Amino acid sequence: MNERERRRWKLQGRAVVGVPLVVLFLLLALVGPWFAPYAPRAIDLAHELEGPTRAHWLGTADNGVDVLSVLLTGARTAGLVAVSTVFLSFVIGSLLGAVSGYAGGKTDLVLARITDAVQAMPSLVINVALLALIARPGFGHMIAALSATGWVSYARVSRAEVLRLRDREFVTAARALGASSSRILFRHVLPNAVGPLVVQATFGLGGAVLAEASLSFLGLGPGAGASWGALLDQGTAYLLRAPRLALISGGAIAVTVLGFNLTGDWLRDALDPKEQ
Repeated sequence: MNERERRRWKLQGRAVVGVPLVVLFLLLALVGPWFAPYAPRAIDLAHELEGPTRAHWLGTADNGVDVLSVLLTGARTAGLVAVSTVFLSFVIGSLLGAVSGYAGGKTDLVLARITDAVQAMPSLVINVALLALIARPGFGHMIAALSATGWVSYARVSRAEVLRLRDREFVTAARALGASSSRILFRHVLPNAVGPLVVQATFGLGGAVLAEASLSFLGLGPGAGASWGALLDQGTAYLLRAPRLALISGGAIAVTVLGFNLTGDWLRDALDPKEQ
C-alpha cells in the first residue's frame, strides 16, 4: 500500500467514526427531549443517587433526578448553544475578515489589531466575566458571551483566504468589467473562501459544546435548561459514591467533541485540492 492509499484509508476512517457521532449528537439535540422518560428537573428524593433500574436506566443524580432525561435534554442545550454560537461567530468573523483582507491599508491594520487583541485574551476568562455580570444567565446570554470571542478564528481564516484570492485572474477580470468592490467581494471572493470556513465551523461546533459544558460546570449555564456540564459538576461532588455521573456526562462531552474534531479533519483533507 503506497502513501496515497494510506492517506485515503486514514481519511475514510475519520469519516466513518466522526460523521456518525456528529449525526447522532444532532439527532439527540433535535428529538432527544421528546424521548426523555421524565422531566429533567423532576425530583424524587426516595431514589436519590440510585444505580440503573427499570425505572431509571442510567440511575439517578442528586435529588433523584433521572440521569437519562438530563442527558437527552442536555444534548439539546449543547446543540442549541453550539449551533447558534457558531452561526453568529461565522457571520461576524467572516465578514470582518473579508473586509479587512480585501480593503487592506488602514482598515486592515485596525481590524487585524482588534482581532489580535481579542485573541490574546483567554476566551474562557472573558466568557466567565461577561456571564458573571448577569444575575440569571440564559441561552441568549451564553450565546452572546461565546460569540464575543468565537468570531476571531473565522476572521483570521477569512482574511487569509481573501488575501490569497483578491489578486487572482477571475477577480482581475471582474474588476476590469466594472464590477464594484462589494460585488467582487461577496459574489466572487467570499464564495471561494467558504471551504476553509466550513472546516473551521466544524471544529468550532465541538469547541462550543466544550465551552458550554465548561461554563455550566462553573454554574454559569442557562438556568432554564439541563446541561451536561452541570451533570458533570454533580458527578465531581459525588465521585466516590456515584462515579457513573461523571463518567456518563464526561463521556458524552468527550465523544461529541471527538466526533466534531474527526469530521473537521476529514473535511479539511477532503476539501484540500492537494489530496485529490
